[in-house]
Amino acid sequence: MSRIGVALMAAALLVYLAVAIWLAVMFISVGTPVSIGMGITLLVLAPIGAWALVREMMFGFGADRLGRLLDAEGGMPPVETELTPSGRIARADADPLIARYTAEVDAAGDDWRARYRLGVVQDAAGRRKDARASIREAIRLARR
Repeated sequence: MSRIGVALMAAALLVYLAVAIWLAVMFISVGTPVSIGMGITLLVLAPIGAWALVREMMFGFGADRLGRLLDAEGGMPPVETELTPSGRIARADADPLIARYTAEVDAAGDDWRARYRLGVVQDAAGRRKDARASIREAIRLARR
């Protein structure tokens, strides 16, 4: 199901780029300073948006691949605490779990599995930014 969503996003990205470039050319062809500025802005911003989307898609593919591999190995972190109705770890339980998994990362060195597990626990604790950084590092370590 998620692969269909990714394919739809990729198709939408191609349509977006085509329309943005077409609009940029149309704006520039009008010839006024404002329209030329808008056209140049579109020519600059459209590829930046495409780059950001492609980067996020690559992150998603890498995280999914490592998650499947770790799950197949039986290495995903177990549910050790009560979860809130939204599926998050309760705040009182989050800090000790994160500290424990951080210690495992420190002890494991360059093991992507420990870093990925830390990211999963951070995400479950609602620390999305830290989780993304940990999983990005796991992806980087796994490539070596």
